[in-house]
Amino acid sequence: MELHQVQYGNKTIDFIVERKKVKNVNLNIKPDMTVEVSAAEDVPLSFIYEFVKKKSAWISKHVKSFECVLPEKQSEREYVSGETYKYLGKQYRLRVQKSENEEVVKYFRGFIYVFVKDTDNVKRKAKLMDEWFREKAQKTFQESLNKLFPLVEKYGVEKPSVDMKVMKARWGSALLDTNTILLNVNLIKAPKHCIDYVILHELIHFKYNDHSDKFYNMLYSLMPDWEKRKAFLDEEIVKEL
Repeated sequence: MELHQVQYGNKTIDFIVERKKVKNVNLNIKPDMTVEVSAAEDVPLSFIYEFVKKKSAWISKHVKSFECVLPEKQSEREYVSGETYKYLGKQYRLRVQKSENEEVVKYFRGFIYVFVKDTDNVKRKAKLMDEWFREKAQKTFQESLNKLFPLVEKYGVEKPSVDMKVMKARWGSALLDTNTILLNVNLIKAPKHCIDYVILHELIHFKYNDHSDKFYNMLYSLMPDWEKRKAFLDEEIVKEL
């Protein structure tokens, strides 16, 4: 599956394209608000883009209806000492401490420390934590890409860049048009060997932009235990989202 975008007024509509043996181009909005388009292999992307643009008003209307019925999160983060956060597959407890000087996040021996001037300012604590996770994610994802790229370079793949965003239904996507691997920020919660799997999976899409036998043969040859890594992601890390 491929991740794409179209503009609708001042909004951006993200949608997934899945190539299937279907006669018509089909559009489906899942309960998690993921927009999915299924089309045969011979349907040009330009046609699919126009199809989605024409459906933009309908998509926006139905996504809004799903937002209205989504259940509220059972436990919103309060960013107080004692809360737990997963980072690189390990569980860390949060410790909030008052700081008279620098506001910063650090982790040490099973704890993530948030040093903040106003310990009651939830928005400030949330911003510090989000920035810290994104910084760690960018560094970790880039290191993984640097490590794994040589495996596919000999197949004529050009080294892509890494970008991140919060995604509700995907760990990553290969954006061929911009030569970019787009990764879910929440992937930083997974162990490094699972992050490696996602990045290798997307790297191979720059050689085979499908899930054909050739794609999986290459994945098996370069990472024989990829199924175990994927299973751990889908069974354990998804619980944290």
